[in-house]
Amino acid sequence: MKKYCAEFMGTFWLVLGGCGSAVLAAAFPQLGIGFAGVSLAFGLTVLTMAFAIGHISGCHLNPAVSIGLWAGGRFPAKELAPYIVSQVLGGIAAGGVLYLIASGKAGFDLAGGFASNGYGEHSPGGYSLLSALVTEVVMTMMFLLVILGATDKRAPQGLAPIAIGLCLTLIHLISIPVTNTSVNPARSTAVALYVGDWAVNQLWVFWLAPIAGAVLGAWVYRQIGSEKA
Repeated sequence: MKKYCAEFMGTFWLVLGGCGSAVLAAAFPQLGIGFAGVSLAFGLTVLTMAFAIGHISGCHLNPAVSIGLWAGGRFPAKELAPYIVSQVLGGIAAGGVLYLIASGKAGFDLAGGFASNGYGEHSPGGYSLLSALVTEVVMTMMFLLVILGATDKRAPQGLAPIAIGLCLTLIHLISIPVTNTSVNPARSTAVALYVGDWAVNQLWVFWLAPIAGAVLGAWVYRQIGSEKA
């Protein structure tokens, strides 16, 4: 249970820190943190939690990561369901806390998106469904490649959280304009459930594409990272 509680709290922090920065701190035209600040916030949530709970649960914080680690031979199948449930519940809890905070401001409206992921008219840059699918698959693939490489026993020890956190920051810098960046079904679900409507209708993309990308990333790392000749 300690592992599952750690995943719950870690995903809670990821959603509160990452989506919270987008909903609260990016809302000021002159002082807002913008895309760069939101990108850094997501990276920092993973970096800080990796040091805090990595030794307890592995700090997945993401159903796609758990599935990718399983596909890469680093995680047992029997742990997948409880990890994913813990991650999704942690994200939803953080979404609730963020809603309570954000709704305290006059004029707050969930129609603004509440940091939800989307494509078409709900993409920050107006990108198509195809663009969203390609972006989420490729970005998650690269994320798993970095995770598997940084946590390989042959890699420099103790530095994995930094590489993984910076990778997630870079992913956001690239893809916020396209989908508002998911690469994490729990993060997407956490805010989409509060927005409802279009956010829930488009949620399938942000489960399917990250999971496909994670499995692909695991396969790629198996090809290039194997110790076999």
